[in-house]
This record gives sequence, structure tokens and C-alpha cells, in this order.
Amino acid sequence: MTRVAVTGATGNVGTSVVEALCADPSVDEIVAIARRPAAFSDPRVRFVRADIARDDLDAAFAGVDAVVHLAWLIQPSRDDAKLRAVNVDGSRRVFEATARAGARALVHASSVGAYSAGPKEHRVSESWPTAGIQSLFYSRHKAEVERMLNAFEADHPGLRVVRLRPGLIFKRGAATGIRRLFGGPFVPSPLVRRGLIPLVPDTPRLVFQAVHSHDVGDAYARAVLGDARGAFNIAAEPVLDPRALAQLLGARRVRVPARVLRRAAEITWHARLQPAPPGWIDLALGVPLMDTSAARHALGWEPRHSASEALVELLDGIRDGAEEPTPPLAAATSGRFRSAELRGGIGAREA
Repeated sequence: MTRVAVTGATGNVGTSVVEALCADPSVDEIVAIARRPAAFSDPRVRFVRADIARDDLDAAFAGVDAVVHLAWLIQPSRDDAKLRAVNVDGSRRVFEATARAGARALVHASSVGAYSAGPKEHRVSESWPTAGIQSLFYSRHKAEVERMLNAFEADHPGLRVVRLRPGLIFKRGAATGIRRLFGGPFVPSPLVRRGLIPLVPDTPRLVFQAVHSHDVGDAYARAVLGDARGAFNIAAEPVLDPRALAQLLGARRVRVPARVLRRAAEITWHARLQPAPPGWIDLALGVPLMDTSAARHALGWEPRHSASEALVELLDGIRDGAEEPTPPLAAATSGRFRSAELRGGIGAREA
């Protein structure tokens, strides 16, 4: 009998992890944990409403064999205290509750964002330093939790600890949620389509890796049900750079210095035109390209979708208003005419 608890089970990655675990007949129960109510169709999924920053987790984790920790806040980007309470302090509470439950495995959602600045000309392994990009809360928190997990793992040698470090994660069903987190209410969704996006910024080091959410879900399921431990980079091919993006979108490349791109993000964030602070530009330009061979060898993982396919799915989903029926991904969360996003102060409160 295998029982798995998943924090953050209703988000982009969480829904894919639950789906991947449900596809394995050896999994008898999945405890899906999130702050806002959600329903799952598979009878093996038991939903538990809980906030990892303040609610008791011991009852939810009781008797589980593994915990997958995905719960993380990206918004509200203007509320540092709330972000830290969930991302850092909440992660600590999850780790400690996992140990008290006597689980055999803890699988943690780290990120390419945990890495220190690195090369774009060649790939780095999981040994690359994880000090983060200090100008972005997301990266600082991911790096801090990595250090916390190092100490926790040393104190609990009998617990198998796995951390996955994915690149950007896309799927059609998460399109509305991703647009809400990073684009905000003023994104003209019908115009987000290939052929209507005229320009791609040709900025040095604007080179990144992406992966389909379903492939990430498969990687988590393999980490839970296998015997691997340690850190694993997760990304698909090809690497996406301005040339590849221009070809994919049918757009023209326009040279844009990094300082101009960052300044544009800074101005629009301070003006509350969009919810993503300028540190996301620093992250995109700073983090290294990742070598994913360890995941392929140790987890037996192989992405089924290309990075290009994942990105196109996302863009088409934004155009169509695609969603899934959980609060982080549902269109109704934005309110009529995206009114809930506007009332939230565009990064001041969650929609």
C-alpha cells in the first residue's frame, strides 16, 4: 500500500503530479493538500484543506509513505512577509511534519531559480552552486530552502530526500493561472497567438529552458515511487533563445539591451500594470542552462513534449482562456472581466 501526500496539489504542477500518481496502480491514496477547496475525480484522491504556513499538518501526513512538497507563493509579489511565511517558514513546517509522520521519502520542488548565476554557453550539473539570484524573492527563497533542506537531510539520514529543479513549466490547462501570475489583467489574451506577436527581444543571455507540466508530473511520480535520492535538473529540448522564439512565433528579433528590458519591467510593476517584479528579468538572464542527464539515468525520465510544444500550448491556452477546475487555474478566480485581479492591487493581494 502506497500513500502519498502532495502539498500545493491544485496548481500547475500539483494537478499534473496528482494525475501522474493516479496513473500508477501501486498508489492507493493521494492526500491532496491546498488552501482553497477543490474536487478531484479519482476516488483515491482525498482533499485536505490546509495552509502550510499555519495549519496542523500532522493529521494530513499521518500514515503516508511519501510527501511531495509543491506549495509555494509567487503572488502577491508586493507582500514580502506573506511570501516568506509560506515559501520559507511553510517549507520548514512541511519538512518537520514529514519527519514526525515517519514517511520514507520527501520530494521537494526546487527550481532552476535556486541556482547562482551561470553559463548560457554550456550546461551545468546539479553540483552548480545554489545561492540564487538575490534581486528576486522567488530565487532567494528557493536557495534558502535548499540550504534548509541540506541541514534537514543531514539530521534525518533514514529519510530519502529528492529535490527536482525544473525550468519553466507550461501546459494548456495552466494558461489562465500563469497569465494571472505573470501577465496580469491587462494582457489582451486574444492577441497572444503566433503571427500576431510581432517582436521578440533579442537580448544577450535571454536563453532559457522549459518543460511541459505533464512531464514534470511524471518526474515527480518517478521520484516518489523509485529509490533515487538527491537533486535532479528537469528540462526539455530545445533551449529557447531569441532566434528560436522568433522562428516559433513568426516574429522579428529586435535588439534590446538587458538594462532596457529590466527598466521596462520595473516601470510597469511599480505602475501596477503587471504583477511580476523586475527581478524575474534578472533571473531569466542570470540562471545557467541545466544538464538533465542525471534525471534521465537515475529516474528513467524522458520528456514526451518538446520545450517548443510546451510554450505553444501555453500561448494557445492564454489566447483561448484555457483553464482547469481548481482555484489557482480556474478562470472564475479572476472574477468577471478580471475584476478580482484588479481588486487585488495587481500583486498586492491574491486574486
